[in-house]
Amino acid sequence: MTRVIVVGSGIAGLTAALHAAHRHDVTLVTKTGLESGCTPHAQGGIAGVLFDDDSVADHIADTLAAGAGLSDADAVSALCTEGPARIRELVAAGVDFDRERGAFAKGLEAAHSYPRIVHAGGDATGRAIETALAARVRESGIRTLENSMLVDLVVSAGSVAGIELLRDGRRERVDADAVILATGGGGQLFAHTTNPDVATGDGQAAALRAGAELADAEFYQFHPTVLAGERPFLVSEAVRGEGAVLLDAAGRRFMTDIDPRAELAPRSIVALGIARRMAEQNGAPVLLDATGVPGLRRRFPTIDAAVRAAGLDWTREPIPVTPAAHYWMGGIATDLHGRTSVPGLFAVGEAACTGVHGANRLASNSLLEGAVFAVRAAAAIPETARGRVAASDPAAAILVPAVPRAALQSLMWAAAGLERTGEQLESAAAQLATWQNVGQECAGPARTALEDRNLLLLAQVLVRQAAARTESRGAHARLDFPDPDPAQARSVRAGIPHLEAATC
Repeated sequence: MTRVIVVGSGIAGLTAALHAAHRHDVTLVTKTGLESGCTPHAQGGIAGVLFDDDSVADHIADTLAAGAGLSDADAVSALCTEGPARIRELVAAGVDFDRERGAFAKGLEAAHSYPRIVHAGGDATGRAIETALAARVRESGIRTLENSMLVDLVVSAGSVAGIELLRDGRRERVDADAVILATGGGGQLFAHTTNPDVATGDGQAAALRAGAELADAEFYQFHPTVLAGERPFLVSEAVRGEGAVLLDAAGRRFMTDIDPRAELAPRSIVALGIARRMAEQNGAPVLLDATGVPGLRRRFPTIDAAVRAAGLDWTREPIPVTPAAHYWMGGIATDLHGRTSVPGLFAVGEAACTGVHGANRLASNSLLEGAVFAVRAAAAIPETARGRVAASDPAAAILVPAVPRAALQSLMWAAAGLERTGEQLESAAAQLATWQNVGQECAGPARTALEDRNLLLLAQVLVRQAAARTESRGAHARLDFPDPDPAQARSVRAGIPHLEAATC
C-alpha cells in the first residue's frame, strides 16, 4: 500500500485525504488544529452549475473572462464540468447549504453571469464545509498530526521520500511514497490581508527548495472590500451581489464610471478602482453602502456581528472598506492531476497553480477548485509504492535569515501590492536580498523563524516575476506598463532564485 502524506486541512487537504484513504495509507498533517486554516474564513460560497437554467458553458465563459486571457482552458473545463458532482459530494458529507422553497438558495457574485453561488449559514460557507469534512476525517480513522509545521520536503534520488516537520518543538521526519501539499496561500506576505496568521506559504517555499517551480507568482488577488480598522475583516462579494454599492468620501458612487458592471466587475478591477479613489482622497477608505439590502443581518450574520463589534450599524449607514491581499492565483506548478515536476510530489488548492484562475480568480471558484483538483490528485497517486528510502535524521541546522516580518510585509504592500512599478520592484528586490544575506544557523528554529524564511523566499520570487512581466493584466497592475501586451499572454514558471550564502 502506498504511504501518502497530505499537508494541510482546508477543503483541498481534507478532500484529498478522504479520497486517497480509499486506496492508500494516509497521514494528514496540519499546522495548527484540524479545523483551522483559510477555508473556515470563506464566506460567500461555492460556485457550480446546479440549476436547470444555468450551463457549464456559461460558467466556463465567466471563469475565462475573469482570468484576463491567462487561464488554462482545459483546467477551467475540468473545474466547471466536475464541480457540480463535488458540491453534491459535500452535501453527502453533511454540508447543509442554505435553501429556499426546498431548492438551493442562489447567490450572485462579481463577474458571474448567473447566480450560481450556493452558501451555508448565510455567510459561513467555509466553516460549514470545514466542520463537515473534518468530522468525516475523524470518523475515517485517518492518522492526523496536528500542531505540526512543514519544514521541508525530503528528496532522495530526485523523488520525494517524505517530509520534515516541526512538532512539539522538535524536528522529525515522516516517510512517504507521495506527498500532497494543500497548505493554502501566503497572505502574510502583505501588511493587509484577509488570511489567517498561518498563511505563510509553507508548501510553496518547501516545494521550491525541493526543486519544483512556481507558476504565475506575480498574480496576487486583493479582495476589494475589507472592513477598515486595526483588525481587518472580509466583507463578502456576495454583499455587493445582493445590491450594496461603493461610495467615495463625498458619498458619490464611483464604480459606474470605471466599468459597466460597476460593483460586480471582476475583483481586480474593483480593488484597483477602490485603491485609486482612496489615493485621490488622501488614503481615506471608501464606503460600502448596504443599507438597501433586505434582510442584511439574516443573510450575512457573521459579517453583521463583525461590523457591530466595530461599533457600526451597516443597516443604517455605509461602512468604511479597503482592499487587502486575499488569494494567490500563482502557486506550485502542476498538471491537471496535481502532479508537480518533482516525482511523488502533488499540490492542490491555493498552494497549487493549474492555470485555472489565470490572472484573476472568479469569485467563489476557490472552494470549488480545492474540491475538484483534490479528487483528481488523489486518483493520480499510483497504487504501488516506489522503491522506499531508508529514514534519516533531519539535517543538523537550518539557515534562517534575520527577517523583520513587519518590514517585509510593509515593503511588499508598497512595492508589490495593487499597483507596481519597475523602480519600486527593483528597490524591493535589493532590500529582500539584503535580508537574505543576514542570518544564522539554527538547530531548532522556532515556528516564526521558519515562517519568515518561507516568506522571504516567496517575496523574492513574486517580486522577480512581477518585475519581469512588463504589462498590466488581471491582478498584476504596472503603472509604467498600464496596458496588456498580447505577446505576454502566457503563464510563466520560476524556480528558486540564486541566493547568496547568509553570514552568521
